[in-house]
Amino acid sequence: MKSLKTIFALTLVSLLLLGSSCQEKMSKKETLEKTIQAQIDSIDGTVAVAFYSLYQPKDSLLINVDEKFHAASTMKVPVMIELFKQASEGKLNLKDSILLKNEFKSIVDGSLYSMDINDDSDDIIYSQIGTKVAISDLMHSMITVSSNLATNILIELVDAQKVTATMRSLGAKNIDVLRGVEDQKAYDKGLSNATTAKDLMIIMEAIATHTAGKQQDCDAMITILKDQQHKDVIPVYLPKEVEVAHKTGSITGVHHDAGIIYLPNGRAYILVLLSKNLKDFDKGTDQLAKLSKTVYDYVISN
Repeated sequence: MKSLKTIFALTLVSLLLLGSSCQEKMSKKETLEKTIQAQIDSIDGTVAVAFYSLYQPKDSLLINVDEKFHAASTMKVPVMIELFKQASEGKLNLKDSILLKNEFKSIVDGSLYSMDINDDSDDIIYSQIGTKVAISDLMHSMITVSSNLATNILIELVDAQKVTATMRSLGAKNIDVLRGVEDQKAYDKGLSNATTAKDLMIIMEAIATHTAGKQQDCDAMITILKDQQHKDVIPVYLPKEVEVAHKTGSITGVHHDAGIIYLPNGRAYILVLLSKNLKDFDKGTDQLAKLSKTVYDYVISN
């Protein structure tokens, strides 16, 4: 039998090794935070970062996550969630077709306005005005190519207030979906869709963990998000085998990306990068992409 002295010595060594391991993990996390903060400080603008590990929930990094930002096209993800929700409740059928029009009412006074093909990222859809298009096709265009025309049709269909209410039920307390796109009168009065990095993180986590709706619906949302055609932020510096289910958004001085990152080893994490007041849009976009690479490097090293 081992002597008490030997047992004590072995126990002490184990505790020291455990302490060393914890210290190493802490130092890696601290290094990540310092690196990310330094990268943020180098960006000429305001930035928020939300990193959340789906396989190790305590391993998260939240910087400026309660700051409000113009949501830009990230608000299209809540609209997608609401579409699946109403479909599951039998209020609509995603396979049904609806008339594609280009006439919308301002939330300020009900006056009519139209979308401009030159300000939209989806020009193909304009050739279909006056015809019927499947709701599912409009939803796919809204997310993957960020079609503004499709978005306005769908927001009118599901009701912006209901979209916001559903986000509240998911725990997103500050995101506001007030209106469709290009409602200039509303914009002039400061009535814009808004979000925080924390809220987008909560929404993306809900999709990833199948709590944003039925499992098959969440899986369908992930498939759509993986087909994203705007890939100039989160995925840019990541290996091709890494899958990213995400939604970008941009307007003048603003560039966002929020997504679920799936690694080949089966692990996944949430990353939300929001920015505003960017002095140099292209440089800022590249700096945000490098923030994504920093987080990825941290994840694969742990």
